This record gives sequence, structure tokens and C-alpha cells, in this order.
Amino acid sequence: QVQLVESGGGLVQAGGSLRLSCAASGSTFSRNVMRWYRQAPGSQREFVAGISSSGFTHYADSVKGRFTISRDNAKSTVYLQMNSLKPEDTAVYYCYASVGLSVYWGQGTQVTVSS
Repeated sequence: QVQLVESGGGLVQAGGSLRLSCAASGSTFSRNVMRWYRQAPGSQREFVAGISSSGFTHYADSVKGRFTISRDNAKSTVYLQMNSLKPEDTAVYYCYASVGLSVYWGQGTQVTVSS
């Protein structure tokens, strides 16, 4: 069983920055594929960014150039640095871990960007 705990959400003005963290426990973190998803009110959950066990990263087109995903295997933590935030980035952000054939989700952290 893998536990994921997100933190770092909050209220920020447009153009500002936030850094989300997701601490993982219960698995060999370095082998996990880690991703961030988000879900805005009335919308489906969507992919934001992902990082493989080898450090390969990929991003949704809507956040390329503004968001950066990274991981610290020593701390079993994945980060999402969000810069140049826009009101349309407002959502609950979820951490996701893929471990073998299993997937796990965190409880989510709210990000609100005011205009």
C-alpha cells in the first residue's frame, strides 16, 4: 500500500507561484512513476505533469513552460513548481503514483488563482 500526502496549495494572485509537494510512503519510491493531475469544478480530472523513475518528464500543453515537476528520491517526494499562474489553473491538484500494476492517489490540495 502506498500513501500519498500533498501539501503546498493555497490562494495566489495571477502571475504568482506555488510549489506543491507530495510525500510518498509504503513503496520503493525511486521506482514509482509519479504524476500530478488536477480537477476544476464541473470538469473532469486532467493530467498536468509526470516524471518517470529515470527522471523523464512530460507536461500537458496548457502548463508547458510554466510548471516544472521534479522528484527527490532521498525524501520520497515529488514536487510541482507552478509559475506564472493563471485563474484557469484553479483546481484541486492530485498526486498520483504508479507502482507496478497498481495506482494510488493522494487526497488533493486546493489551488486557487485570483485575477
